[in-house]
Amino acid sequence: MTFWDTRFLFHARQMVVRLIQLVPLTLAVSAFAADAPLEDLLEKVQDHYNHSKTLQVLFTEEYTPPGSIRRTESGTLLLRKPGKMRGEYSQPKGKLFISDGKYLWLYTPADHRAEKLPLKATEDMRAPLAFLLGKLNFQREFRDVQATPEGAGTRIKAEPKGENLPYSAVEFLVTQNSRIQELKVTGFDRSVLHFIFDQEKVDPPLDSKLFQFQLPAGAVLEESAQ
Repeated sequence: MTFWDTRFLFHARQMVVRLIQLVPLTLAVSAFAADAPLEDLLEKVQDHYNHSKTLQVLFTEEYTPPGSIRRTESGTLLLRKPGKMRGEYSQPKGKLFISDGKYLWLYTPADHRAEKLPLKATEDMRAPLAFLLGKLNFQREFRDVQATPEGAGTRIKAEPKGENLPYSAVEFLVTQNSRIQELKVTGFDRSVLHFIFDQEKVDPPLDSKLFQFQLPAGAVLEESAQ
């Protein structure tokens, strides 16, 4: 996946901003009391991620724009509470996004350009990816939750409750040890953003400096109010 054409840059930028919003977690599994196995599964996933302070995981990110071909990127995702994220891409090499909890920086080495966006402009958005840091209110955000076995894991499907969210459906593939192995987000425009996670490490030592953006020499910085 690349950010180098204007149409894709707009959709991908907005999705990244919304994905990294970290909102308070007050998960109430009583909403799923009618389905005891699902309730138990959600509690285990919540405990796994909500008790961590930092997280490191390899990711493969596939983005399929409406009516276009799939684009794939990969790298390492670093998370640190509260609200900090760093995505280091190995493909394309050198691409980077950083969130310090207040701002988001996106750097694309192909055009040697960085973009800075305020996160508070999208505080009303909720992020499925935030579940990796135990920051998703599943009961408040989603409806029509369904769980089906898939291999040794369980696939959870749900629809967002809010009408202002940029996606129409989300899916999580959860492993037997309560880890999220896949995340799939379907947009209202029928775009699909699919993450595959591997080699997850809970509470690795992550220096706070990793979440401070340093503009590469000679790069152009553009600031956006949205």
